[in-house]
Amino acid sequence: MPGRRAEAEIAIIGGTGFEEIIEGAEEVRIGTPYGLPPRLVVGEVSDRRVAVLARHGPGHELPPHRVNYRANIWALKALGVKRILATNAVGAINPDMRPGDIVVPHDIIDFTRSRAQTFYEGPDVVHVDVSEPFCPELRRVLLEAARMRYDRVHDGGVLACTEGPRFETPAEIRALRVLGADLVGMTVAPEAFLARELEICYASLCFVSNMAAGMQERLTATEVLEVAARLRDIMRSIIVDAIPRIPRERKCPCSRALQGARLKA
Repeated sequence: MPGRRAEAEIAIIGGTGFEEIIEGAEEVRIGTPYGLPPRLVVGEVSDRRVAVLARHGPGHELPPHRVNYRANIWALKALGVKRILATNAVGAINPDMRPGDIVVPHDIIDFTRSRAQTFYEGPDVVHVDVSEPFCPELRRVLLEAARMRYDRVHDGGVLACTEGPRFETPAEIRALRVLGADLVGMTVAPEAFLARELEICYASLCFVSNMAAGMQERLTATEVLEVAARLRDIMRSIIVDAIPRIPRERKCPCSRALQGARLKA
């Protein structure tokens, strides 16, 4: 178990670079029953203890379908984390959302296939409620901070998560549009659901890197990186502004997610 100095109450999950906002940073490695997650960087932001986890590894060597989501979330819980601010690159299905926009989504459609989806594989049978898959308190904080820094911010959106690592086909995007998806990405699931199973609040700050398949001529990973680089400072600033706004006391349903969720034999 981590020592006192390694404790954190808030975590940032995203790409590399967020370590730079941490004061007094130290690297921490935490073993879990699910394997070893990437190194964590722990320190302070605005007098709050914060951990940063690079979802894809320090060199972005893990494709989305190979990320060890269970190890990542378990390690953050072991640190004492109660809130997670995630960043996600997404494609836009809703034509009102354009590359360079920032979105704080409110719902998820999960189309992943091979990823471990739960911590509860028996003998405990647990069904957590995800009527609000993103924490309403954290969503509000992210929206407030984003609108202070940027003028292209959308409140709400349905984020579809696909398996990857390939991009979706135009037919798949048409199907997702019929199902009500506004955005498509590869990393929010099962991350958000695993956080809920451990009663950790979770919300996502998304940036639109491209229009989805069939809505522009072709898709490349290069354009994703270019938009990420252009918005990097804005995304960091939003997260830095959001952290001191997070209430010390949790009053959201996420903190009580396991109440009534277990089936008794």
